[in-house]
Amino acid sequence: MPTTAMGAAGKDSVITGPWGAISVPEVSLPAFVMAHWERRGDTAAVIDASTGQVLSYSQLAAAVRRTASGLLRRGLAPGDVFALCCPNSPEFAVAFYGALAAGGVVTTLSTQITAAEAAVQLGDAKARWAMTSAALADIVATAAGPELTELFVVGDASHGVPFDSLTEGSAPATLARVRPQDVAVLPYSSGTTGLPKGVMLTHRNLVAGLCSLQGPEPVRDGDVVLAALPLSHIAGLHIVMNHALASGATVVTMPRFDLEDFLGLIERHRVTRVVVAPPIVLALARHPRVDGYDLSSLRVLTSGAAPLAGEVARAAARRLGCRVKQGYGMTECAPMCIAPDDGPNRPESIGPPAPGVECRVVDVEMGAAVPSGQTGELWARSPAVMAGYLGQEAATAATVDADGWLHTGDIVRVDADGWFHVVDRVKELIKYKGHQVPPAELEEVLLAHPAVADAAVVGRPDEEAGEVAQAFVVLRHPAEPAELLAFVAERVAPYKRIRRLEQVADIPKSPSGKILRRVLLERELTGTGR
Repeated sequence: MPTTAMGAAGKDSVITGPWGAISVPEVSLPAFVMAHWERRGDTAAVIDASTGQVLSYSQLAAAVRRTASGLLRRGLAPGDVFALCCPNSPEFAVAFYGALAAGGVVTTLSTQITAAEAAVQLGDAKARWAMTSAALADIVATAAGPELTELFVVGDASHGVPFDSLTEGSAPATLARVRPQDVAVLPYSSGTTGLPKGVMLTHRNLVAGLCSLQGPEPVRDGDVVLAALPLSHIAGLHIVMNHALASGATVVTMPRFDLEDFLGLIERHRVTRVVVAPPIVLALARHPRVDGYDLSSLRVLTSGAAPLAGEVARAAARRLGCRVKQGYGMTECAPMCIAPDDGPNRPESIGPPAPGVECRVVDVEMGAAVPSGQTGELWARSPAVMAGYLGQEAATAATVDADGWLHTGDIVRVDADGWFHVVDRVKELIKYKGHQVPPAELEEVLLAHPAVADAAVVGRPDEEAGEVAQAFVVLRHPAEPAELLAFVAERVAPYKRIRRLEQVADIPKSPSGKILRRVLLERELTGTGR
């Protein structure tokens, strides 16, 4: 078991184990990230790609403190949940750190979310405060329940209170007192199965995750990091924004992804590092427009959120003239636990464990460690592993065992050098362009249609998207596939939409009633059993 010892000053914990050691300061996330902001003064902290607005580190620090003060004046209490549904922007950063500095808990919502989906998350999280953009204000206002005290809006605030009003008045000299073990962030993840659940990440989880990142992702003063991934996603939030701003880099925020905008921003701002999902790496390797931009400033391209093919990574690296690597993580481990550094690379591998992370490869059925080179389920243990799922004790116990091991649901093997390779997964989750798509959620929507007697959704391999959602339905009475696809599309975010649908005579299930998704997919891919 890892051991914990207080540092000499009583403020740091040293987490030790067979994988080495990391020192984790016993401070809140905003205190850790903002520790050197005043010293960096006029250095650009965040640049809005849409408007060209620049916030220096000193301006960002002042805005965060004023926002925290404004929330406290309006009645935000320790532990209140602050919902953040906003495109990547300087305001996102100000609201995020401001809510945390006031003692709140931040839950992030995708900007592609529907009102029905938002209502579920806001209700489950018991959000009392929210911030959004003018374009999304109607959705958030519709979804908000009676527990919501106030909705802040960036831009036209006809559906709420102007976000700027939070930054009026003086800022407190010190931040709110927050304990490292307090929950800081509440993103929603399906984990290994089922519907999305609130992942309770404490300040200590997140600070430990940043300490682990300093090895594999050595961001430094002078780096320019492009925030192309949504900041509502844990990878964009923590690996990009939190890590970059804690390290003194400049973050360029991209409100929505467009390939030509992406390329132009790298050229214009001389971007040095960027974290993306595999479909973007594929585009960089193959799209003809890439050659029309000067991307020579780019030093490292890190891929995450879904597996990346080694040949695609190598093709992109040759074309861009930069390092292309991939890492591995989950929302539940805040969020990267395996990743290579900027040294020698094998792009088909996710790398070795990050500092402070212990990994095991175990037999799926027996739970016993497998010999090196053989495949098994990846288990990970570190101080960054979540405190649990909000209000979901059974799901928490099924994911993190009594010894602190996070059961990832991914099948891996370890090579002779200790580098990990993802080969399969046990979990039901579909990864569409890096987004989580829970099959159970789509099945629930399909079963609400009066023509559907039974339904199953599986992930079908797709070169561009990684996987697409494919549905198999048993019908009570005739219904056109287009009708069922439209029924689902009206009720879920665009990335969750079902891309293929087929009528079948039955849905194969185990004796316990578990849908045999692999059997369904094999039937489809081989053309048997129809």
